[in-house]
Amino acid sequence: VQLVESGGGLVQPGGSLRLSCAASGFTFSTYAMRWYRQPPGKEREVVATISSDGSSTYYRNSVKGRFTISRDNAKNTGYLQMNSLKPEDTAVYYCYAYGLGTYWGQGTQVTVSS
Repeated sequence: VQLVESGGGLVQPGGSLRLSCAASGFTFSTYAMRWYRQPPGKEREVVATISSDGSSTYYRNSVKGRFTISRDNAKNTGYLQMNSLKPEDTAVYYCYAYGLGTYWGQGTQVTVSS
């Protein structure tokens, strides 16, 4: 069982990144998915959640209107499109799948800085 994130990196304020989370070893389409982040020196926090079929989403207030969570169950992959990035979005981003079991990715660093 694996969740593998990709797409992190260094971006200037106002820029965009798209994170991907590739799932394997379990029936991804039956699991809800969540993106978390952990800013430097802070607790891990929920960024966005999507239901197993993609029909329902949730966002923390600070990313509403800037981030979009989505998934492609045919590709066993989830996504987090991040636009208008701010320095306070700097964090390690983790994907998390939950259903019959729970699975975490290894994390990907996002740094927003000029």
